[in-house]
Amino acid sequence: MSDLQSRTQIDLDRSDLSAQGLDFNSIPIVDIAALDHADIKERSFVALQIRDACERVGFFYVKNHGVRQQLQHEVYAAAKTFFALPTQQKLAVAITRSDRHRGYCAQGVLNADINNPNAVDVQEAYEVSVELPADDEDYLAGNPMYGPNLWPERPTAFRTAVSAYVDEMVSLGRRLFRGFALALGLEEHWFGDKITKPMGQLRVIHYPPQDGPIDPKQIGIGAHTDYECFTILSQSAAGLQVQNAAAQWVAAPPIDGALLINIGDCMERWTNDQFRSTLHRVINRSGLDRYSLAFFYGANYHAMIECLPCCTDAQRPARYPPVRAGEWTIRNIQAAYAYKPNLV
Repeated sequence: MSDLQSRTQIDLDRSDLSAQGLDFNSIPIVDIAALDHADIKERSFVALQIRDACERVGFFYVKNHGVRQQLQHEVYAAAKTFFALPTQQKLAVAITRSDRHRGYCAQGVLNADINNPNAVDVQEAYEVSVELPADDEDYLAGNPMYGPNLWPERPTAFRTAVSAYVDEMVSLGRRLFRGFALALGLEEHWFGDKITKPMGQLRVIHYPPQDGPIDPKQIGIGAHTDYECFTILSQSAAGLQVQNAAAQWVAAPPIDGALLINIGDCMERWTNDQFRSTLHRVINRSGLDRYSLAFFYGANYHAMIECLPCCTDAQRPARYPPVRAGEWTIRNIQAAYAYKPNLV
């Protein structure tokens, strides 16, 4: 069994589609305003809360995050207009026609539960990233994770709103990386030189409502973990479920004014399982079209992900071999997506 398969293999009955009102003790809410406080004691206090959430749950809400709510509304409005376009117009910017991990993903392009080859994710999405020029050296070298974005002609507001949102995600992610460093007992800017050119991928997602009996193999997105460092999530309606240690599914609904953060596989590997990448899925029983904005914050493509010195000792040896961040990301994309980008 490959390292990727062993990491994602789980033992549970996925025919249970109900989200139970159970605790981890629930999903924590962390006020991160003080991450910018001049007093290191105030910043460290926030970091302790982040550490607790990452060790116990792998998910936490953040408030006072600085992302404009009006901008989120603008992105949702543009997304709703785009996904309502005729299929052929959307396929004109299909990711399967692109030379990089950008563009429209029709239903069937992504099936996140790689342990279930017969699963079908009931969603469509649009992938964008940090905008880089056409003369970017990594892009010219054929790297599918870097370069200019692929934009639809309509609606014109899509590019404007989504670009601004990506910029705010990058800014928030850098703040969170400082919090993670303090939470691990590292120098506050330890991650700084590993995220100078981050693989920041925004997936704008549309989940149609699912009513009546639901086939466990055909839900919004199948059970999976995210493979970057962490994810910043905005969601327009309920539907996200998170698995706790007892293999029970806990609802993670939107909270007004808050964003949801979850740890990904790269951070779990970096921290030798101290911070946990938690299994989750989406079942849209809201009765509404559900939209979400999932920003997967990755390290630089060429950064090495290897056990942090603060996360290992004689009694706790490193559990994962070092891996280049970009290679790990593309291997996961190759496993979950219908199209297969090349390793660079």
